[in-house]
Amino acid sequence: MIADLVKTGIAAADTGFRPLGGGRTNDVRAFQSTKGAELVLKTYDTGANNPLFRNDPASESLCLKWLDGTGLAPRPVATGTSGGLAWLIYRHEEGRTWRRGSARVAQLLQRVHELPPPTGLPVHAGGSRELSRQAEEILSRCTPSSRRRLQGLGPVAHVDPAPILRLVHGDPVPGNIVVSNRRIVLIDWQCPLLGDPAEDLAIFLSPAMQFLYRGSPLSTEERQAFLRAYPDRATVARFLALEPWFHWRMAAYCLWQAARGRSEYARAFELERKTLTAQAPTDRESRPTET
Repeated sequence: MIADLVKTGIAAADTGFRPLGGGRTNDVRAFQSTKGAELVLKTYDTGANNPLFRNDPASESLCLKWLDGTGLAPRPVATGTSGGLAWLIYRHEEGRTWRRGSARVAQLLQRVHELPPPTGLPVHAGGSRELSRQAEEILSRCTPSSRRRLQGLGPVAHVDPAPILRLVHGDPVPGNIVVSNRRIVLIDWQCPLLGDPAEDLAIFLSPAMQFLYRGSPLSTEERQAFLRAYPDRATVARFLALEPWFHWRMAAYCLWQAARGRSEYARAFELERKTLTAQAPTDRESRPTET
């Protein structure tokens, strides 16, 4: 791979590559190009078969090219395959991963959702049936004893699929949001969708994802600030209607990860299950649905 970069003139033979933290799947390293630009080399692990977060090099390359110039994503430089491994190079985004200021993230996601989507993305219209199907598929990978930990917590009622599909990042966790004094940018576009924008709201607000990437769930005030700042009130209402299904699916995902030996997901699972348990069945049945 390095030899390929040298041939293209992007890197020199003695270029140093330094690991970047934050990711949980792919190898990501920063380096300085032969022209002095700070770049990132991302090498994909496409064999993980993750049931919730896809890892698609082609989709990420497509989105970075589509979003080039918008300031919402890193600027793409090159992509290719070496020794069977897909890789992508993009401009390094200076800044720190997101820690505070949830309203700013809401506005960032709204900007993404307002854009016309590129063609060629996977379609996921959402809705309660599709979220239930995803959760059940994830739970099918778990042992019967572990599945019983979510027994009786599956949501009821019904919410239709999204009436209008939008460009969805698919993984807006704190580690994928880079903040500087000048701007806020979404990185790691390997699982985008043509789908329900409520998906992005759910992933960002997830207690599990906030714990895994920031160390603690959002406070009540941070959650409320986010929901107030997201301009599309119909999407907010849709998220609230679907929230039990989003928590159920995320709890199933954390259960699957914990069973694979990733111990930090055990605590993440408990956070999602606690939220589900706090939602009494009568409360679920009274939640608004869309027609």
